Amino acid sequence: MIPGVQQMVKVDIRTVTMDVPPQDVISKDNVSVKVNAVIYFRVVDPQRAIIQVENHLMATSQLAQTTLRAVLGKHDLDEMLAEREKLNLDIQKTLDVQTDAWGIKVSNVEIKHIDLNETMVRAMARQAEAERERRSKIILAEGELQASQKLLQAAQTLATQPEAMQLRYLQTLTVIAGDRSNTIVFPVDMLGSLTQALAKGRSS
Repeated sequence: MIPGVQQMVKVDIRTVTMDVPPQDVISKDNVSVKVNAVIYFRVVDPQRAIIQVENHLMATSQLAQTTLRAVLGKHDLDEMLAEREKLNLDIQKTLDVQTDAWGIKVSNVEIKHIDLNETMVRAMARQAEAERERRSKIILAEGELQASQKLLQAAQTLATQPEAMQLRYLQTLTVIAGDRSNTIVFPVDMLGSLTQALAKGRSS
């Protein structure tokens, strides 16, 4: 080193963990949210980290904030909430490309919190409730459809087989007879039909 001309600067090449303060982000569908994150990076070229930028820590922090707003602003709120891993990767790649000239390698980015205002939280709760109600109605309608199809099949079977209809009468009478307070009156022609149905059922 030449005294007065050159100076020594120590550069920490260990991985640095840096918090990105909460940023106001407007999503693609015009929803305002606050998002904060944490980035992991390290200096891989100390010479460029000192010569190419005045303060590489401050520069990386400022770049992370602007990149966070820019990348998330291209996505809808639903994507922010459901595809966080993909967004982390997009932010990491964007930062890594821009900090490469400073001799810095961004290894990872993690979105920590996505805060919504109270109005949006209530709106999402109403939306989720409406979706659950819609699914419940669909399931109920499908159940009624299946039941009606089975009833139609049963009615068609009873219509084509009089013996089956008579046996169904007997089953109904058995249920009614369980209550001894009821009095059952049989027409004569019905008794004859029931007897024939029983005889055919035994012979089969």
